[in-house]
Amino acid sequence: MPALKLLLPILLLIFFNPLYAQTDTNTKWTFSSYGEMYYSYDFSNPDNHEKDNFIYNHKRHNELNLNLFFAKANYSNTTTRANIGLMAGNYAQYNLSTEPTWAQFIYEANMGVKLSKNQSIWLDVGIMPSHLGFESAVSADCWTLTRSIMAENSPYYETGIKLSYTNSNEKLNLACMVLNGWQQIQRPVNQQIPSIGLQVNYNPSSYLTLNYSNFIGTAKAHSLKSFRAFHNLYVKYEPKAKLSVIVGFDIGTDKYDANNYGVWYAPIVIFKYKYSKKIKMALRGEYYNDQNQIILTTNSLNGFNVSGISANIDYKITPKVEWRIEAKRFYAKDKIFSPSQNENYSLTTNMTFRI
Repeated sequence: MPALKLLLPILLLIFFNPLYAQTDTNTKWTFSSYGEMYYSYDFSNPDNHEKDNFIYNHKRHNELNLNLFFAKANYSNTTTRANIGLMAGNYAQYNLSTEPTWAQFIYEANMGVKLSKNQSIWLDVGIMPSHLGFESAVSADCWTLTRSIMAENSPYYETGIKLSYTNSNEKLNLACMVLNGWQQIQRPVNQQIPSIGLQVNYNPSSYLTLNYSNFIGTAKAHSLKSFRAFHNLYVKYEPKAKLSVIVGFDIGTDKYDANNYGVWYAPIVIFKYKYSKKIKMALRGEYYNDQNQIILTTNSLNGFNVSGISANIDYKITPKVEWRIEAKRFYAKDKIFSPSQNENYSLTTNMTFRI
């Protein structure tokens, strides 16, 4: 029943749009789908075939599996827009495991209306991609095959109301959100206060992106009276030349027990090299420090204190099909990786398809 209540307004917007939209030459339907099959080998060889608890994508060890499949419909004209997408795979299985069953298959479900005739000001409501970070669950859209630790442990999606503005030359994008919480479709019964978010995205040129996003609110039970402040910054430099780079930094504060606040932070740098039209390579270095175990619990002296490096090679078989392979190493101060090790090695390959 909750799913029907969520989807019904979107379907009404699409199928019973006001009559003036019928003569709008900009009215457009688009349909798309994406699929990603993968195989990953974790050299710690977990018996249950599941990788460590801070990983949500490419989660299964030593088996062929579907990381993500979704089918999506989009409707837009000059004054309204809507998106609806349904999904399956490991991403949905593990990343949305705390959501109610009806919500675990929804990739995206939102609708929006333009508030100004002369300016690009939109009001959108529903389940939307997160405004935090430069990575998404869609591997084909990311420079690296797997997601970074910072991406895996910050929101991929959000539910709420978003007010956005894009200036006339489309270089400046501003957005503010009222949200159900920290990656929540349905707000948990023990959380009562909505959260807010802000994004400032500036493109001074076609190859340079500067971004600041934040989340201000709560992610814990209301009885704990906990306040979470999270900030995400990144610079993306992608010229026509062969070498590109992304530099990012996350930092957040929240309670780690009933009385005390702590900090977690994560810097990252990714280099991408375009060898040819069909071959690309990427190198990622990252570090994640959550000593107070606010986000990730390890029950160890130094908490989750992990550095990582990965390298991948991508080969575009056709414009819609890509093969990728990645080697990755994690190193922790404490022996937090099973079975009681400081290091973790993995090798992952996938095939992505777009229609």
